[in-house]
Amino acid sequence: MEFDVIQGDIAAQSADALVNAANTSLRMGSGVAGALKRAAGSGIDDEAVAKGPVELGGVATTDAYALDAEYVIHAAAMPAGGESTAESIRDAAKNTLIEADALDCESLVVPALGCGIAGFDFEAGVRIICEEIDAFEPDSLADVSLIAYDDDEFERMRDVAAEVGA
Repeated sequence: MEFDVIQGDIAAQSADALVNAANTSLRMGSGVAGALKRAAGSGIDDEAVAKGPVELGGVATTDAYALDAEYVIHAAAMPAGGESTAESIRDAAKNTLIEADALDCESLVVPALGCGIAGFDFEAGVRIICEEIDAFEPDSLADVSLIAYDDDEFERMRDVAAEVGA
């Protein structure tokens, strides 16, 4: 499946579903989760926590509240208080795509799951996510964007995605 790499604040994006880089507790703290929580309002955190905990690599879906989306898919690429692994990132990315497709989403915005605070190497994590998107065969999903917040991450993400086939 084809996908794009974009730069910006995930909370400012418009799509059927936005993806939160979550931990297994689904409590929304800082980083991507913090940006989504601030823009959506506190109800999103309450709903997410009520749906947790989830297995490592699992997902839970909430309403998007004040975000310009229908859903937020919370993808648990890391354990609460722990670090992500290649397997947890792969599972979280794959389960996110399956969930978005099951919800009949056409568009999806995905951050670098399991990288950053989760401690996994950025380029290696992005490669795993790109491989999962590239291999996915959707029914409804047609527009997937991988999002980076800053210039440096955007350049690195775009380079990795180009190697994979975006």
